[in-house]
Amino acid sequence: MSDTSKQSQGLPTLPNSTIWMMSLGFLGVQTAFTLQSSQMSRIFQTLGADPHSLGWFFILPPLAGMVVQPIVGHYSDRTWLPKLGGRRLPYLVYGTIIALIAMILMPNSGSFGFGYASMAALMFGALMIALLDVSSNMAMQPFKMMVGDMVNDDQKSHAYGIQSFLANTGGIVASILPWLFAIIGLSNVADKGEVPATVKIAFYVGAALLVLTSALTIFKVKEYDPETYARYHNIDVNANHEKANWIDLLKNAPKAFWTVSLTQFFCWFAFQYLWTYSAGAIAANVWQTTDPSSAAYQDAGNWYGVLAAVQSIAAVICSYVLAKVPNQYHKHGYFICLALGVLGLTSIAFVSNQYILILSFIFIGISWAGILTYPLTIVSNALSGKHMGTYLGLFNGSICLPQIVASVLGFALYPMLGGQQANMFFVAGLMLLLGAFSVFLIKETHANQQ
Repeated sequence: MSDTSKQSQGLPTLPNSTIWMMSLGFLGVQTAFTLQSSQMSRIFQTLGADPHSLGWFFILPPLAGMVVQPIVGHYSDRTWLPKLGGRRLPYLVYGTIIALIAMILMPNSGSFGFGYASMAALMFGALMIALLDVSSNMAMQPFKMMVGDMVNDDQKSHAYGIQSFLANTGGIVASILPWLFAIIGLSNVADKGEVPATVKIAFYVGAALLVLTSALTIFKVKEYDPETYARYHNIDVNANHEKANWIDLLKNAPKAFWTVSLTQFFCWFAFQYLWTYSAGAIAANVWQTTDPSSAAYQDAGNWYGVLAAVQSIAAVICSYVLAKVPNQYHKHGYFICLALGVLGLTSIAFVSNQYILILSFIFIGISWAGILTYPLTIVSNALSGKHMGTYLGLFNGSICLPQIVASVLGFALYPMLGGQQANMFFVAGLMLLLGAFSVFLIKETHANQQ
């Protein structure tokens, strides 16, 4: 990118191909994340976990993200390793390697002779979840930060829309793989306490896709060197090397950081229950079973994978639309997306027809597109280039904290709501409704216009 490139608010206008390549690895990372989120409940219940205890396992991913992403942001602001890609990409390299190992080991948690419902099997699975989440967070954060680093405000909504598109494409692949493998003849059942071959092979394919797409981003993208970065962002070249106390940064964060975080809290609380209880709710409502070792339960798990693919397809289409929405209509689009998600989540509580659930997950997919597209666009526009990575890492707390809160409250809410996983979706729908109305508290600002 030369200084003669077309300038917009300091940063040059990037070719569309560069923006796509900058985010391509997000497809592989999201494939890994979706395999984890869509299959984790199924895997742990197959290993013998009590549904009432599922919240403990679902605390691990957001807890890892809450710790890892601010650290990655903090240190990548100060990193410059040209041989490993530059500022953000070295962390993608390390995260990809660790995630590859975890994705191979995790679906084999029940295959090492630990025994059904044994503490050893469950702890090994939990360790793999923690390892996969640490590595996924290391790999995921660079993509978000590179958009903040390299993309101007006019293109930023488009860039995050592309990330949403690629993320949901990865979600489609991850969600449909177990169902597809069952169709072509792989076993969808296994010995008690072991994960079926359909799920194991899906994780292996996801691992391969993660390595391939991340490698393309690593080798094709050239980050701005520190001098160029400082010039484009109108900051001193040493600005990101100044000591940055996280508390002080939060105190001085733009108002949009906090108002979007409020909306994020409600949204991610709701989606935590989607990931935790969908497989069990669908098995109980549609297949009338609560036995994780039954063929019917595994069929329900595969159907949830198909529904997650439907969600991702809807999100892909919606992301394309949202990328075209002018900046002044961001809040309207955000509200509509979340409101439709309320309908989708609430309907899971009582729908007993597997095909009607397709409509439910279309609405959820539209909501998911809004959640992936708008928050980062609004917050990164409000930030200067100073401590960009640290701020985006801290902003990830608005994703992680609500998931932790939701999981902890689930221990009390689950028995209060009759010990029925389906009833948790009434809570999820209410939380997303609060998120939809909180959108109107957001005021968009642009750092270079302040």
